[in-house]
Amino acid sequence: MNALSLDRRTTSSAQLKVLISGGFSGPYEELLPQFERTTGIKVETGSGSSQGTGPQTIAAQLARGVPADVVIMSREGLEELIKAKRIAAGTDVDLAQTPLGVAVRKGAPKPDLSTVEAFKQVLLKANVVAVPSSTSGIYMMNDLLPRLGIADQVNIKRTPRGAGAPAMVASGEADLAVLPVSEILHAPGVELAGKIAQEIQLDQPFAAALVAGSTQAEAGKRLIAFLASDAAADAMRKGGMEPLGKRRRD
Repeated sequence: MNALSLDRRTTSSAQLKVLISGGFSGPYEELLPQFERTTGIKVETGSGSSQGTGPQTIAAQLARGVPADVVIMSREGLEELIKAKRIAAGTDVDLAQTPLGVAVRKGAPKPDLSTVEAFKQVLLKANVVAVPSSTSGIYMMNDLLPRLGIADQVNIKRTPRGAGAPAMVASGEADLAVLPVSEILHAPGVELAGKIAQEIQLDQPFAAALVAGSTQAEAGKRLIAFLASDAAADAMRKGGMEPLGKRRRD
C-alpha cells in the first residue's frame, strides 16, 4: 500500500506522542503535516538528546515517565533503549543517515576541510569549538580528538542540545561547530562549511521505534512506515540525509 493512502479506519482518532532528537528534525518537520493530513492521526512532538547525561535526554525523559509512543533518534542511542527494554521488540527501523559537518557563522569564510590534516588544523586554530553532548559530541570527545592526538589542545564546549552548538556559532560564542549535517542545514545564522574527511567520518544513522507499552501501537507503526517509505526520501535528501528505510538486522 502506498504510504500516502494509509487506511484511516483504525487510526483516524489516534493521538500519537513522539520524542525526537535534533538530527532528524528537519525532514520530520517537513513530512509530519503530510502524514497527519493523509492519515487523520494527530501527532504531539517533544524533543530530547539521543545520548548523554542529564534530564534532557530521551532516555531520561522515558525513565521519569514522560509519555511517548514513538522515538526517533540516533541508532546508537536507540540501541541503549533496546538494551534497557524501553522499546517494543522488533519495531526498530533505520530511516536515514547523515555525516558530520562543520558549521560556521553565516557569511564567514569557509575553512579547508578536504583532508584529515586540514580539519585538524582548523580545530587547533579555533578559539572555541562547539559540539552537542549527544552522539556526535561523544564521538568527537572520546574517539576522534584522541585519535588525532589533540584532545588536550582544542577548546571544546559541549551543549546540552544539538541546536545549542550552531547557536553558539551564530552568536559568536564559538568559531565553529561540529555536528550532523542535517542539524546544520536548518539551523539559523550558520552555514555548512563542508563535511569532515571520510577517513574520520561518522555517518550517523537515525532510527525510529515504538516505545514499549504504547497504547497507540498501530498508529505508531504507521508513522514509522511512512517515514521509512519512498514518499519521505526527497525530504530526507533535502535535509542532508541519505534514506535507509530498512530494518537493521545486524
